[in-house]
Amino acid sequence: MPSTVVHLALAGLIAAALLGHAFDWRALAIVLALVVIPDLDAFGGLIVPGGHRALLHTLLVPVGLAALVYFDTSVRSSSWLADRLGGHGPRVAWVGILAIGFAGIGPDLFGAGANIFYPVHDQFYAFNGKLELSTQRGLVQTFVDLAPDATDGGGTAVGSTQEVHISSGVDPVRGPEPATVDRVFPIARSGTKLLLVLTSIVVVGIRLVETRLAETDPAK
Repeated sequence: MPSTVVHLALAGLIAAALLGHAFDWRALAIVLALVVIPDLDAFGGLIVPGGHRALLHTLLVPVGLAALVYFDTSVRSSSWLADRLGGHGPRVAWVGILAIGFAGIGPDLFGAGANIFYPVHDQFYAFNGKLELSTQRGLVQTFVDLAPDATDGGGTAVGSTQEVHISSGVDPVRGPEPATVDRVFPIARSGTKLLLVLTSIVVVGIRLVETRLAETDPAK
């Protein structure tokens, strides 16, 4: 299960790559704050059983935010985002929404999965598999079942909120907690994830330094 640290690391790379001239401490903080939103449903799971990876991991969150940003920037005569954050406001918002989808929700689709259509369709989906090129079998992918008799058009359906409980440090078990419950708050559970975190720290750090130098000495 990817930790919040891993989500933030991926979001940092997205921000560094896509914010362009809008990249600074404030824009980065906004994008990172938006990416944390899906993981907050770990607290919602204390109220709604099975709510972790469902309440805020639904794709309705980025779609709803995208509709609001579109209305603000394309329908209204004066954009609140542009007025509030300067001319870069809309770009920061769009990058933040993209980061929610790819960095906030995307990584959780693997492993235990996420309830990406909740509450319209209460079902957790897990996209676990492989993608490889074989000299004998050609391109092979097992993330999505494309067989004619497949019952689901996406990944493996693993159950509804009534059937699935995804453990977190906030809500480790469904129902009453035993006295010896172990609350685990993961940081990086594989070398690949740790490398992603370290890469993000370096890349984002370099971008911040470059931005600071450009502000103090435009000639650079």
